[in-house]
Amino acid sequence: MYHFYTDRSNIYDDHILLDGADVNHIRNVLRMRDGEEVIICDKEGIDHYCRIDGNDGGRLKLSILKSGSNEAELATKLVLYQGIPKKDKLELIIQKAVELGAFEIVPVMTKRVIVKEGEASKEARKLERLNQIAKSAAEQSGRGIIPRVRPMIGFSEAVEESRKLDKCLIPYENADNSASGMEFTRQAIKALKGMDSAGIFIGPEGGFEEEEVKLAVDNNAVPISLGKRILRTETAGLAVLSMIMYELG
Repeated sequence: MYHFYTDRSNIYDDHILLDGADVNHIRNVLRMRDGEEVIICDKEGIDHYCRIDGNDGGRLKLSILKSGSNEAELATKLVLYQGIPKKDKLELIIQKAVELGAFEIVPVMTKRVIVKEGEASKEARKLERLNQIAKSAAEQSGRGIIPRVRPMIGFSEAVEESRKLDKCLIPYENADNSASGMEFTRQAIKALKGMDSAGIFIGPEGGFEEEEVKLAVDNNAVPISLGKRILRTETAGLAVLSMIMYELG
């Protein structure tokens, strides 16, 4: 069943009035007609199962058949601190991170991030597009919220912010990748169960500088290994999120 979002101000006791681009998508792209059913989420974890019941003053009227809590959200809010990759890799990372359960994605400027002249302002202009990608991925995967992509911040600021979370993991290629090291990684991920929030630091192409890892570890981040293979930046975060999603259900 197709899944869309709307603000709570558009939700009434027994019906929803939908407007904007989603109406065009439902009517003209999906070619849905009166009597067909969709799910409308209030962006705060409540799904409304609705029947299309025509138009109301230019808006689409949807009768609410039943409502209930969305079951797609992880109990632990996962914040992905992603070192900014080259080109359009960030779009792929955001799409897949949302599908895998990330609560929020924060692009991070690290020492090995290469930003060309004028690139920072370009990234600022892309933020709206990145959030639209997050919204589309949330709709596709039936999320109860729309994860937010935040403006870029520096690594030190990200580390300071991460201290407010219950736990933070930082995959690092120089972490112990022996059998005991991998067991430590498994236990560190399992320990997230029952926590309200957790952060994941992922380096850009070239990884983190040693001093960046030390700064994170000195501020309660836990270094873990993802094994004997070096993963690309667009793979590492998704690997960790997949492991966490499996453990948290």
